[in-house]
Amino acid sequence: MSSKTPEGIALVARLASGNMDAAAELYDRHAAQIYALARRIVRDDGDAEDVVQEVFSQAWRTADRYEGRRGSVVGWLLMMTRTRAIDKIRARQSRPDTDESVLPDSIQATEVPASDVLVAAEEASRVRDALFSLPDPQRTALELAYYEGLTQSEIAARLSEPLGTVKTRIRTALSALRTRLRT
Repeated sequence: MSSKTPEGIALVARLASGNMDAAAELYDRHAAQIYALARRIVRDDGDAEDVVQEVFSQAWRTADRYEGRRGSVVGWLLMMTRTRAIDKIRARQSRPDTDESVLPDSIQATEVPASDVLVAAEEASRVRDALFSLPDPQRTALELAYYEGLTQSEIAARLSEPLGTVKTRIRTALSALRTRLRT
């Protein structure tokens, strides 16, 4: 089941009504994608696991505010993931090193249905193809913003480009991705 379907939207509606089975189903469907994005951004297994927990907790608390017309369920979750992951990076940068001896050695993996893995792989492939169709300067700016969590000012400094140019590249890239992914 794709998260763009009425079933995906109905799942979030069930979550908003407090249905614990809906929470479990949402987690089972999307945890692997959420973890993969969080891990790519924070580059730490423990922090990525924390981000996954924070995202599903936020989804539980804010499910009643989800608007299906604004985007897919997985898009909603991935945007929360990006935000929480960037928050985690910024928090890590603002605090001194912590004692890692309290971190668990392993986490029990959850079984994800093969159909959900296939849908996720298809969606990831579409996004990857759309990203690679962008001109290099647009793709680079977008990747720095979304995968490294840099602000537009930080991107401008890293690329030695004017801030206005970076803003335009990101806005143009997002518009092109939106157009391409809606087809």
